[in-house]
Amino acid sequence: MSDKRDYYEVLGVERSASADDIRKAYKREALKHHPDRNPGDAAAEANFKIVNEAYQVLSDGDKRRIYDQFGHAGLEGGGGFGDASDVFSHMQDLFAEMFSGGGFGGGRRRKQQRGADLQVQVSLSLREAAFGIKREVVVHAPVRCDDCTGTGAKPGTKPEACTTCRGTGQVSSTRGFVMFTTPCSRCGGQGIVIKHPCKACEGRGAVEKARKVVVAFPAGIDSGQRLRVPGQGMPGPTGASPGDLYVEIEVQEDTRFERDGVDLVTRVHVSFVDAAIGADILVPSLGESDGSNGANNANGDANGATVSLKVPPGTQPGAVFALKGQGIPRLDGRGRGSLLVAIQVDVPQKLSDRAKKILRELDAELRPSAASSSEGGARAAAAK
Repeated sequence: MSDKRDYYEVLGVERSASADDIRKAYKREALKHHPDRNPGDAAAEANFKIVNEAYQVLSDGDKRRIYDQFGHAGLEGGGGFGDASDVFSHMQDLFAEMFSGGGFGGGRRRKQQRGADLQVQVSLSLREAAFGIKREVVVHAPVRCDDCTGTGAKPGTKPEACTTCRGTGQVSSTRGFVMFTTPCSRCGGQGIVIKHPCKACEGRGAVEKARKVVVAFPAGIDSGQRLRVPGQGMPGPTGASPGDLYVEIEVQEDTRFERDGVDLVTRVHVSFVDAAIGADILVPSLGESDGSNGANNANGDANGATVSLKVPPGTQPGAVFALKGQGIPRLDGRGRGSLLVAIQVDVPQKLSDRAKKILRELDAELRPSAASSSEGGARAAAAK
């Protein structure tokens, strides 16, 4: 009769325990007796080895059935670890999951590396950026191979777990009780090998193609901002999840406006007569959204949009009037900015003799009031 302890007792579980219960118990006991936590404790080192031996048997369906039926005798020559390196190799998954945030709840699995992100730049007109638009963006990048469905293996075959790293993608070596882990050189850290590569993609799992991605540009977006489109980047290696697509925004210049955040600035010319006596004028505007995400001729009819502005009498050159709600929509949807109208007063460069005569008469008409104001000020100063 074997003097070895019962494996179920070693892990502290019932004989009816599920695979998940056995794994959780293994992690608990392995950490408890790990030599790094018990330096110089020979008993802990021995317990650590028997815990790993028990887990290797009870986590393997075939070995567990043999053990349940015949006990330790049924596993003679194949039930335990060959040497200390097997123990540390078996512990690799445990610590890999702990330090990668896997915790104690999951099964043994290799974390696949996701695909790389892609970046493209898209140019929008001012109106498209203001009111938003949906547009197809052409992306030139690898996509999943249809022949092998992204596995990289020849149709009818599949990748196999790497025998060097046992599918973990990493190999470990020990020096004393310190374990060093490095990517597996045979599989490149993927945990799998492809013995029969797909001819279409040469085992890469992806092929270079131009594809279209529909991107929704929100109203109010501006140059320098970036949109993220999940899952539209590079495909992941051997079928892993793809990366993301990042869309850099460049808003084209508009000859009618200057953009200042959510405000627009436009410059309009008025005659000196209109500036002096006032006038109602029309100034350019973006107009209103057409309700179709800016898809309708953003540079066509919209260019003719105008809004009315009342120029008050005595308006000076450089005066600025704000038309609220005529600017750029805010990204959060809370209204629009203002349209700032800067007034430029036009002074005629050429005048007819009659126009000159009229202006001199006007100047004489205006001077008495200016002169009387000046004379009144002089008399007041002399009185002092």
